Amino acid sequence: MDTKVFLELLCNGNGISGYENPLKETIMSAFKEYGDDIMVDKLGNIIVLKKGISNIFKNNNIKIMLAAHMDEIGFMVKDIEDNGFIRFTNVGGIDPRTILGQEVIVHGKENLFGVIGSKPPHLQEPSERDKAVKMEDMTIDVGYSKEKLEELISIGDPITVRRKMIDLLGTRISAKALDDRAGIAVIYECIKELNKINHEADVYFVSTVQEEVSMAGALVSTYDIDPDIGIAVDVGFGTTPELSKSSSIELGKGSGITLGGNIHPTLRKKLTEIAMEYNIPFQMEICSGPTGTDARAMQITREGIPSLVLSVPLRYMHTSVEVVDLLDIKNTGKLLAFFIASISNENLEGLLCY
Repeated sequence: MDTKVFLELLCNGNGISGYENPLKETIMSAFKEYGDDIMVDKLGNIIVLKKGISNIFKNNNIKIMLAAHMDEIGFMVKDIEDNGFIRFTNVGGIDPRTILGQEVIVHGKENLFGVIGSKPPHLQEPSERDKAVKMEDMTIDVGYSKEKLEELISIGDPITVRRKMIDLLGTRISAKALDDRAGIAVIYECIKELNKINHEADVYFVSTVQEEVSMAGALVSTYDIDPDIGIAVDVGFGTTPELSKSSSIELGKGSGITLGGNIHPTLRKKLTEIAMEYNIPFQMEICSGPTGTDARAMQITREGIPSLVLSVPLRYMHTSVEVVDLLDIKNTGKLLAFFIASISNENLEGLLCY
C-alpha cells in the first residue's frame, strides 16, 4: 500500500486513547505483507516482528523496538442535559481555544454527528469577550432530545473531531491525529525499506496505545519485548512564525534527532553518522528533560533500555489541522532502516556503552 494512502486511512479513522480498536484492521492489513509475525497484546498494542538474517541462520537475539502511538486526543461524554445538549471532557491535552465551532462524532451505539457551541458573543458580558471560552462552558449539539440521546449514547462514550485529510501545496498535508499516525507511517516506510536490505536484528514495529494519557502501551510492550534498543518515532514542533528556531524543527528538512539527558549518546551519534553517510536530511532537536514520548516509557522499563527519539516536524500540534511534509516521513523511514541495518553482533556491545 502507498504510504500516503495508508496515512490517510489512519488519520480519517478514529481512536482516542483507550479506544484505539477501530484502527486495528487498517494497521494489521498494511503491515502483515512485510512482517514475519503479527499480534495484538492484552492492552491493544499491535506488534509486528520482522526477523533478521542472523536470527534465521544463527538463532541470534538482537532486538530493536520501534514505537509509534496510534491513539489521538479527543473527548468523552460527561453528561446529557435535559435540553439535549451534551457536556463533555477532554481525553489527552487539548487547548479549548481550538475546539469551539468544530464538527464532532459521538461514538455511541450509532455515530452521531454534532457541533461544539457556546454562548454567542452578542450575549456575552463585556468581561467575557476578552477571555477564551472554557471547555466546561461548551456543549455538543447533535439535534436530538435527551430521551433520544439516552437511547443511543452513554456517559463515557468517546468523541472525535470530524475531519478528513487534505492536500496542501507541494508534498504537505493537513489532518487530525497526525500526532502520531505520522509516526506509524514512518515505521511502515521503514519496514518496506528493510525488505530490500539485509539486517541482523529482529525488529519489532509497535503501534502503541494510550500514549496521550499514560504511555501504558509502550510500558507493557517494552517489558514484553525487552529490546536491546528502543526508538520512539513521534512528532516535533514544526517551525511557525511565533516559534524560535531553537525550539522548533523545519518542515521538509528531515526528522529531528533528539539530543538530551534521556537519549543514549553513543546510539545518537551512530544515528547521525548514518544520516550523513547516506545523505539523509536531519535536524537536531534539543530536549533537556523527559521527552514526553514513548521513549520515556521504554527507557525506564525493566533495568533500562537504551533509547532514541526521532521526531517528524509537525505544525499546530494537538489541533485538527496538523501539518506535516510527506518527504520527512519518507526520509525518516529510510534513516531508521539504514540505522537498523548498521547494527550487528560485532558492534552492538560497543554502541551500548557510554
